[in-house]
Amino acid sequence: MALQVIIGGNMFSASNSFETRAVQWISGLAALAALAMLMFAMPASRAAAAVPNGEGTYEDLVSTFNDYWSWRTKLQAGVTQDFSPQAITERRAELRGLHQRLDRLGVARWTPSQKVDYLVVRAELDQHDFLLNVTKPWARDPVFYVAELLDIAFTPLPAKAGDLDTLRRQLRAIPAALEQAKINLDSVAADYADLAISYLTKSDGVENGYPYRAKPPAGVIGWYDDLLARAEQDQRALAADIRKARAAIVDFHAWMVANRSRMNAPAGVGEQQFDWFLRHGLLLPYTTREVELLCQRELDRLWAFYGLERFRNRGLPELERAQSAFEYGKRLASTDRLVRQWLKDKEFISIPPFIPVGLEEMGYNVPWIERETPPNFWEQVQFRDPVPDHLHAVIPGHRFDDHVRRNLTHPIRSKVRSHARWQGWAVYLEEGPLQAGILDDRARSRELIYVFGIWRAARSLGDVYGQRNDMRAQQVVDWWMEVTPLLDAAVARKYAHLRPIPGHGLDYTIGNIQMFQLLGDRKRQLGEKFVMKDFHDDLMSRGQIPVALLRYEMTGNDVDLKRFFERTELQAAGLAGAGTAESTSAGR
Repeated sequence: MALQVIIGGNMFSASNSFETRAVQWISGLAALAALAMLMFAMPASRAAAAVPNGEGTYEDLVSTFNDYWSWRTKLQAGVTQDFSPQAITERRAELRGLHQRLDRLGVARWTPSQKVDYLVVRAELDQHDFLLNVTKPWARDPVFYVAELLDIAFTPLPAKAGDLDTLRRQLRAIPAALEQAKINLDSVAADYADLAISYLTKSDGVENGYPYRAKPPAGVIGWYDDLLARAEQDQRALAADIRKARAAIVDFHAWMVANRSRMNAPAGVGEQQFDWFLRHGLLLPYTTREVELLCQRELDRLWAFYGLERFRNRGLPELERAQSAFEYGKRLASTDRLVRQWLKDKEFISIPPFIPVGLEEMGYNVPWIERETPPNFWEQVQFRDPVPDHLHAVIPGHRFDDHVRRNLTHPIRSKVRSHARWQGWAVYLEEGPLQAGILDDRARSRELIYVFGIWRAARSLGDVYGQRNDMRAQQVVDWWMEVTPLLDAAVARKYAHLRPIPGHGLDYTIGNIQMFQLLGDRKRQLGEKFVMKDFHDDLMSRGQIPVALLRYEMTGNDVDLKRFFERTELQAAGLAGAGTAESTSAGR
């Protein structure tokens, strides 16, 4: 079964045929990781049988995936969903049923790309298995509820028709949902408690994706004051519901403060659990110790390259931030033209006809915001030169990437997103084009690429230290502030919070390492026949699936695939419901 997508006016196919010989050697870092993997491999007696060899067809896989895709929405909302013990028990049973359907499939007889699709679907189920049985954010993380409260408060007014009905239903659900949350939150991590209390009454200092206000409202409660003021002006029929919702949120904050002393669980899942999740949930061919080694190497390398670039540019004037929205807008428009023209002239990647032209439709990451406090980390970089973030987040990064995925015709790959592939591709697009020459005429801007890379590597290490419970959130923040140029405390605090699905921090650097490994593999295979644009177009045509699986499809190297099929069930490994261990280390 081939994947097909229209790119640059041409039909590209992800063929099921592969090179008959596997790649015989890999890059230095990956070789080190592979050697370490052998040392940390799980005992064979605990590994599940390899490839399922039942009677189910590929069409049965697609049917199971579609049922899962509908089911997963139950776990993607916080305050307005039911997370009572009975509801969680029902969801665990439903997920076991989906797993059992996968076990009955005849994967052993399928084509290589169909086997990849099976692993992609199984990993999706494993992520939710982990969330249901280990991370359990409804019980451990009050931010799980608080985040959705913010989204409700952002609703534009006046709301009309269906939007009005949805908003009224959400507002009326808040009081009862927060009362249930007080019952659900029976094992709250200390870091999560502190963050939730802060978010309820204070601006996070970043406001990424928030509606613009000249003076940011004071946390979630402040945003409900904002919503109430807008309702009294534009939609008074909502005012009573907003007041009741706000009162419930104020009461929830008071409950959090009063009970903070008993909210002392660790935030991380622990090393053994994290290792299981990296292998099965994220399909990464590394253990947490290998990830630490790889990311520390990247942090060291990027600091050295940053130092060399600063030395090279020592006689040049420093980059100054834009001083007005008008000046910043000009820099954004110039950046978009530069990037698009460079991609076309250098034949780096095809730009499909469905990619929007211009900033109004395509968008950009960092709006112009004036505050009493200095610009945050993202603004410090973006206001100097938008190129690094434009490559990462706009074209050919996140927004470009998502447009391509949505235009795939594949029933599975048009929907799923491996975050290590998504973020890894975006980080690769920072240093990759730098090495290919996009900033040859913008010397000081090259420094910003390395600043971004340093932050990615530091975040990856902070993710590992947090999930292993080597560091508390504030320790991570303090360390990040030491090792990252231009970083501010508000951004650091925001990203020190561990996500309900682990691995977000390490997605950036590890995915980037895998992307460069894949590029090197393919160049070695094809030699002088290698064409950069064809490589990138081929990658895009296969969807946002884990990079290790892309490596198998694009090179034929199946070493990672074999490891992924050697699977240990979460329950069989004794990890489900194991909770988290208290920290035994003060951190680095």
